[in-house]
Amino acid sequence: MVFYRKYSKGSDIVAKVFYPKDSIFVPASCPPHPQNTEYKVSYGEEDWNGTFVSVFKVQMVYDGVVSGRRSPSFPIETDDYFKVHDTMLKLLEKYNK
Repeated sequence: MVFYRKYSKGSDIVAKVFYPKDSIFVPASCPPHPQNTEYKVSYGEEDWNGTFVSVFKVQMVYDGVVSGRRSPSFPIETDDYFKVHDTMLKLLEKYNK
């Protein structure tokens, strides 16, 4: 069974392949990111051609909506990368046993 989830405010519908089990939202620096921007740092299962693999994933969130087509960007003049990295380490410690 394929589940569909709308990832952006546009008209694109993308098959859902990532199923988060735990997520932590990290506020992004504003500016340079727009207001209400977050990094969603998650642990979960991802469908790799029918095989579910445990993964850690970072996604961009704008106004509460995951942007499925934007890779995370960490502006150099901010500490965003370090905040996301520290959050990833917390999830890694919790689930990598």
